[in-house]
Amino acid sequence: MVSSNYMSGLFGRSPIKPLQEHMYRVYMSIKHLSPLVEGMITGDTKAILAAQAEIVKGEHDADEMKHELRTHLPKGLFMPVDRRDILDVLLTQDKIVNQAKDIAGLIVSRNMQLPAQMNDDFQKLTNRCIDTVRQSLNTINELDELVETGFRGLEVDRVETMIEKLGVIETETDEMQDVLRNTLFSLEKDLSPVDVVFTYRLIEWVGNIADNAERVGSRLSLMLAR
Repeated sequence: MVSSNYMSGLFGRSPIKPLQEHMYRVYMSIKHLSPLVEGMITGDTKAILAAQAEIVKGEHDADEMKHELRTHLPKGLFMPVDRRDILDVLLTQDKIVNQAKDIAGLIVSRNMQLPAQMNDDFQKLTNRCIDTVRQSLNTINELDELVETGFRGLEVDRVETMIEKLGVIETETDEMQDVLRNTLFSLEKDLSPVDVVFTYRLIEWVGNIADNAERVGSRLSLMLAR
C-alpha cells in the first residue's frame, strides 16, 4: 500500500514524479507476466498463482497511485506539462497493468494451455512485450529532464531516439503475433473451437501490452511537438 506521507511528498513537488512512479509500478507488475506464461507452459499451477498474485498486487498499487494523482493534479495555469497530457499518459499506463491483470485472470480461470508448437514463440512474445513496457518506463523517466530543458536541445533528440526504439520493439511484437496466429490457424482443426477462440484472445491481450506501451511514447512525442 502507498503511504500518504510518501504520496504527499511526491505531489508536493511535481505531478511528473508520481507519473513516473506510477509507470514504475506498472512495469514491476508487468514483469510477472513472464513467470506466469512459463508456469502455463510447464503446467506449474503454484508458479501461475504466485505470478497472478504479484500482478494483482501491482495493479492495486498502481490503481491507488492513479487515483491519488488524479485527485491532487493541479488545475492551475502554471503546469510545466499540459494537465490533459498528464492524464492521457496516466490512463494509458493504467491500461497496461489492467490488461496484465486480465491476462492472468484468463489463464487461471480457464486453466489455459497452449499447443506445444506455440509455447516458445508465445514466451518470446510475452518477454518482448515486457521489453516495450521497460522502454516506455525509460522514456517517461526522461520527462523531468525535458521539462528542465524547456523541451529543447539535446535531451529532445535523446528522447526522440528512445521513442523510435520503442516503436521498433512494438512492431516486432506485431510480427510475433502474426506468427502465432498463423501457427494457431494451422492447428485449428485439431483443437476445441472454444480453446481456439480464447487462445486468439490471449495472443491479442498480450499484444495489447506492447500497443499501450507504445502509445505512452506517442503521447510523449506529441508533447515534444507542441
